Amino acid sequence: MDPIRRLGRPALRNPRAVMAFSGWNDACDAASGALAFLLGQADAETFAVVEPEEFYDFQVHRPQVVIDNGGTRRLEWPTTKAISAEFPNQSHDLVVVTGEEPNYRWKTYTRLIAALMSEADVEMVVTLGAFIGEVAHTQSVPIVGVATDPDLLVRHGLPASSYEGPTGIVGVMLEACREVGIPALSLWAATPHYLAANPNPAAMLALLERATSVTGTAVDTTELAAAAAEFHTRVDAALDSNDEFAEYVHRLEAGEEAFDPDPGGGVLVSEIEDFLRHRD
Repeated sequence: MDPIRRLGRPALRNPRAVMAFSGWNDACDAASGALAFLLGQADAETFAVVEPEEFYDFQVHRPQVVIDNGGTRRLEWPTTKAISAEFPNQSHDLVVVTGEEPNYRWKTYTRLIAALMSEADVEMVVTLGAFIGEVAHTQSVPIVGVATDPDLLVRHGLPASSYEGPTGIVGVMLEACREVGIPALSLWAATPHYLAANPNPAAMLALLERATSVTGTAVDTTELAAAAAEFHTRVDAALDSNDEFAEYVHRLEAGEEAFDPDPGGGVLVSEIEDFLRHRD
């Protein structure tokens, strides 16, 4: 049975695709949060779903019981959705792909999605990711790129990632796009390690702005920018109330080694996270 359940075939103009997968590739919900905001700004409709049976361990990604307004109980399964997002007054429409990083058969999973993009005549794929880094929230969110063709990075003014090591589904997705001949570019945001337990709207905003620039689309990010500013205000309040925290951030800004080798550094990070949670 074909794991792709097709709900329709959208008529999109010069479509480009943006993808994000929650899980290992999605520090602080930055990638998935950016696409959730994007979908709220467009005329969006799901046109295909990757059925989960072959790709997920349901003891890890358990189906969720939900009750609708009429009292009917139903199950929501971990699925990957391909969504058409139309921008009538712009040159390109978008295909937005969202889902959870699967547990099994990554090559099959990514090849199915890449084939679906080919069917939809997608011209280019942009994937989003985020990682925990030794960066300060007071500075611009660093964005680095990985591409199937290094010229894509040059064309869009992106510094190349020098990372080597284990990868997530985003890295495999780029390889699947290469196989079918779709140019693909991955954008990665660095998020502060001392804010790792919190969704980071500043990183979401940075990824969304760069992704829409690359794809040639434009969305109103006013609401997300306000959320990012409010988030920074809360973090700054923690900074002002704790001299040790302030010194920690200043060392990051200066590019100095920030982690104290003794266990106290981890205690400080926990205190910062607790402070922010209590102010939500």
